[in-house]
Amino acid sequence: MIEKLYYTASEVAKMVGVGRTTSYSLIKKMNNELEKAGFIVVDGKIPKEYFDAKYYGGSHPEGVSA
Repeated sequence: MIEKLYYTASEVAKMVGVGRTTSYSLIKKMNNELEKAGFIVVDGKIPKEYFDAKYYGGSHPEGVSA
């Protein structure tokens, strides 16, 4: 089985404790940063590694899952 590389807006909403609309805003902001750095992005999804680094300071805390 291939491990997922991205979090969806629903997963982000659940982890952060916000609604889907707010999670889409967070994802859009992070995707804009990635685009400015020259990366290709997928609307409505954020790479797990990037999200964990930006939101959790580099590691996904224990007990928090998508």
